[in-house]
Amino acid sequence: MLTLDFAKLAKVAGNCPDVIPVAVQHADTKEMILVAYTNELAFKESIAKQSLVLWSTSRNELWEKGATSGQTYDLIEAFVNCEQNSLLYTVRPRAGGICHTSNQAGEPRNCYYRRVNFDTGELENVDP
Repeated sequence: MLTLDFAKLAKVAGNCPDVIPVAVQHADTKEMILVAYTNELAFKESIAKQSLVLWSTSRNELWEKGATSGQTYDLIEAFVNCEQNSLLYTVRPRAGGICHTSNQAGEPRNCYYRRVNFDTGELENVDP
């Protein structure tokens, strides 16, 4: 069911005011795999470790993507937009996928595995 969280940015701003969005793209496939947030600490950690380190807005803490699952990522490049209020990271998986969900075969997938059907407004799973 399509239930977009249009209040997410307001929640983030209230709980974690010093963050900016980060679009995360697979360096090899160019597939957009995640949108998350970073703050100054997470940004510096990402650069120093050359690893995907973000700021968890739900836990309000530093978050090295995949630290508990083993699905970690090399940070290949970091781009900043013209207004310097968002980033684009290109990453390469060391192992596994990026989303906390898996498909029916138990394989990891990226976070954008559902498509909106323009005719019905329903969600279609493109990686069941």
